[in-house]
Parts: sequence; C-alpha cells; structure tokens
Amino acid sequence: MEQFTPNKKALIELANARMHFGKYKGKLLIEIPEPYYAWYSQKGFPQGKLGTQLAEMYEIKANGLEKLIWPLVKK
Repeated sequence: MEQFTPNKKALIELANARMHFGKYKGKLLIEIPEPYYAWYSQKGFPQGKLGTQLAEMYEIKANGLEKLIWPLVKK
C-alpha cells in the first residue's frame, strides 16, 4: 500500500488561494460553500492550477477536513 505524505507548502498555498472569477471572486477557496464545489465536480473543474486547487478543496470539504486548513490561513 502506498504511503501518503502531505506537502505542507502545498497545503499552505491551498489554504490561502483565492477564487479568480465569478460570484466568489476574491474569496479564499476555504470560504466558498461546499455545494459550489459539488456543482463543479459534476460539470468538471477548470483546467490548470486553479482547477486542481478547486478539486482538492472539494475533497477537503466533502470529507469534513476544513478544520485542518483554517489554521494555515494567513491573517
């Protein structure tokens, strides 16, 4: 079985990533409600880094792991 090792730098970057467009433009990805991610999951996430971050945040939210991300948000 493959061992999963979290990448702290990537998690910090994800915690502080912001939405680039639409209704939630400028919001931290962690602040966007889970149903928005579920919709994207059905329609398909955009290509590129933001799409990857949206997909990762969806997994975090869908599995109730937000409490692990909030402490990484820079004030």
